[in-house]
Amino acid sequence: MRWAWAAPLLALTACSPARLLTNFDRLTSSGDARQAARSLAYGADPRQTLDIWAPRRSGEQPLPVVVFFYGGGWNEGAAADYGFAGAAYAGNGFIAVIPDYRLVPSVRFPAFVEDGALAVKWVRDNIGRYGGDPNRVTIAGHSAGAYIGAMLTLDQRYLRNAGVDPTIVRAAALLSGPYDFHPFTEARGQNAFGAWPNPAETQPISFARADAPPMLLAHGTADRVVMPYNSSRLAERLRQLGAPVTLRMYSGVNHIDTVVSLAGTFRGRTPALAESAGFLLQHSQPRAAPRRAASR
Repeated sequence: MRWAWAAPLLALTACSPARLLTNFDRLTSSGDARQAARSLAYGADPRQTLDIWAPRRSGEQPLPVVVFFYGGGWNEGAAADYGFAGAAYAGNGFIAVIPDYRLVPSVRFPAFVEDGALAVKWVRDNIGRYGGDPNRVTIAGHSAGAYIGAMLTLDQRYLRNAGVDPTIVRAAALLSGPYDFHPFTEARGQNAFGAWPNPAETQPISFARADAPPMLLAHGTADRVVMPYNSSRLAERLRQLGAPVTLRMYSGVNHIDTVVSLAGTFRGRTPALAESAGFLLQHSQPRAAPRRAASR
């Protein structure tokens, strides 16, 4: 996954592409978001930490929460590099949580999905202290992070095993994710999933269900890292089951454009931020209190 526009700068700065984008975003952003916490532990492993971003100005009411999982082929990435994503969603009225998670080769499937479930549990138990509403939790992600988000949204076992009611996930907005990619024909998939005895259990599409939360699946038609059929096939399966799903195929957009366009300077590349934030806000409104029976 190469960031061609960043290559000359990377040679000078030795930064990861995502970290470079976060640093650039901080210099050019409007300042409507702030980092509220850094490297909070949600588990015992050094990789089990998370960052929190919040609107710079917020009222007294708790805000909706989005847990954003970054990509990196399940073998690289760091929450600190994705501050631009946290700031983007915080600027749209969310408390944004960006977890780190354990990576290949230290672990294999399903450890990184289990980490995602533990991060959601931490959010349920703690996000109120940072201005978030634990009853309005949504999920977002890109690439391998979209995979984690899809598994948490569709396969209810992970959240249940972590001690969380799966209905905590009100909606998911996933960018350029792999959901139907067996057989594993390239090294990252083979390394992450090849040892699992039942490949179907590694595929989000296997867990499509009629009562799934609303999902937005966005993908670029020019993606050659994660093929666009991953999103279209999952959307079609969900539609066949009667589940609420929105598919957005961005013409001429490649794999990294969807995540790069979360950053302020590159937001015009795709409508991914506006559409995903709008979708998650729409589906995370406070639930109406049940009506009391009229007294006689």
